Amino acid sequence: MENPEKLSSFRSVAFETKPHVNPFDTTTTPIATAPASGSKRYWFPWGSSSRIFTSFNAAQRSMSRDSSHLTDSSHFCDLDQFEDEDEEDLYPQEDEDPYPPEDEDFSRRIMCMEDGHMQEKLNRVSFSELPPVKSIREQTQKPNRPKESRLSVILLDQGLFTVYKQLFVICLTLNITILVLSATGNFQYAANKAALFSIGNILALTLCRSELCLRIVFYIVVKVFGRSWVPFCVKTTITSLLQSLGGIHSACGISSIAWIIYALVLTLRDRENTSPEIIAVASAILSLLSLSSLAAFPLVRHLHHNIFERTHRFAGWTALALIWAFILLTISYDPKTKTYNSNLFSRLLRVEEVWLTTATTVLIIIPWVTVRRVKVNVSAPTNHTSIIKFEGGVRAGLLGRISPSPLSEWHAFGIISDGKKEHMMLASAVGDFTRSLVSNPPSHLWVRAVHFAGLPYLLNMYDKVLVVATGSGLCVYLSFLLQPCAANIYLLWVAKGIERNFGKEVDEWVGGYPKEKVIIHDTAVHGRPNVSKMSVDAARNWGVELVVVTSNPEGSRDVVNACKAAGICAFGPIWDS
Repeated sequence: MENPEKLSSFRSVAFETKPHVNPFDTTTTPIATAPASGSKRYWFPWGSSSRIFTSFNAAQRSMSRDSSHLTDSSHFCDLDQFEDEDEEDLYPQEDEDPYPPEDEDFSRRIMCMEDGHMQEKLNRVSFSELPPVKSIREQTQKPNRPKESRLSVILLDQGLFTVYKQLFVICLTLNITILVLSATGNFQYAANKAALFSIGNILALTLCRSELCLRIVFYIVVKVFGRSWVPFCVKTTITSLLQSLGGIHSACGISSIAWIIYALVLTLRDRENTSPEIIAVASAILSLLSLSSLAAFPLVRHLHHNIFERTHRFAGWTALALIWAFILLTISYDPKTKTYNSNLFSRLLRVEEVWLTTATTVLIIIPWVTVRRVKVNVSAPTNHTSIIKFEGGVRAGLLGRISPSPLSEWHAFGIISDGKKEHMMLASAVGDFTRSLVSNPPSHLWVRAVHFAGLPYLLNMYDKVLVVATGSGLCVYLSFLLQPCAANIYLLWVAKGIERNFGKEVDEWVGGYPKEKVIIHDTAVHGRPNVSKMSVDAARNWGVELVVVTSNPEGSRDVVNACKAAGICAFGPIWDS
């Protein structure tokens, strides 16, 4: 029996760690538990149950498929994203023999233990001697369960009391309470400044989505709280809050509409002291804010993302311009003479609405000031992925946005970088834009120079973290494997046809990381696993304090729930993260 301390696992196959062994070679890897009798067996410890396969020489093919975008969030990645529709090509058909005969017998490769070394022999075995063996399809077939709508998983299966929803309820309740107090005459300042409260909510929702502000906040949080003496519960609380700022953004959007409705009602009651132009502009602002909120409704955002993005952008810009018009008209209007006073500058600096609107305008303009058209090098290692390379190193955990047409659409991707001369993005061909990167690679793309921080960036705040990725979800973690970082990172990656679908470069990046910190499960070789059980087992074996998963909504939910049930803290992307 081999010394267990010399054994590790990679791609769910036990092997002896030697420098010359290729970690991505699953056909000739020595097996730690191989018996001396000469029968080679592979041990797959992951999944709903351990499975043992007798080795035989059979060809297995991996195919790929296109899948549609789920949301704008770069964190959602399909579990075995090239798998579902092509399982017929991956596994033998029901009427095919798992062992192809050669006349009355066939050749079988056998690994045997002789003189303490594994050796390969070629035996002729009678087909009639073989015991009944299930096909690989039967061995790896997932249990049947009702098919869930992706939208229901995104919106309903994340729980009723998530931090996102709690922040939403708290923020909305606070606004409604102040609004009721004002309407009942118990808070006269709010009654006199209803438009100010609406603009204040617009500023708050802009702050929650300002990539520059969030980058600064994330940086400060990691620097201040990313220390060993900071309690773990404090770190996880901050992580939950920062990940769920979208709840405040949504609540402030609804609250701004409520406040402008209230302001418009008050204005109509006092119609004698206002002008038709002010009422018309306020009504237009209300219409645009309502349209923007309706476009952001989860059902619309999920099914018609391009409509959501363009409506949100252009309706928001137009509303902001009209807010400036509303402020100027309100300040300059004299109800006594029913005329507008052109001498505004002496009063502008004393109006609170002006300061809040100025801050909102600056925050909205800043990202567009940093937009650049840059030269890129796009390579397509496979028909399913492309690697986009840019100049300049980037710190681990950051994400970036690119666009073929900046006013039309933006796409967010995790950034891969060693922190030195260049950085890259890995894009799976799942939509029109990402497919065009493979079929017609561009020489230039539009980028935002300010990269933004998300959940991956907060890994720098922890000591020992297991990152779980499926498919192209790996890209948000690759920088942690390529450059030094504060956290001690362990990786569990589940994907299909790794070299075929992701290319040699990604294969080599992962292969260069210490083998004792990596588990890779190639579903084209081993079938679909129980990722939740794999994650819990890996977290326990490595003794990590935190698990972070990037998968599709259903996969992320299952891993997070399984880890929490096992007493392990876990985070995954939320639909509005």
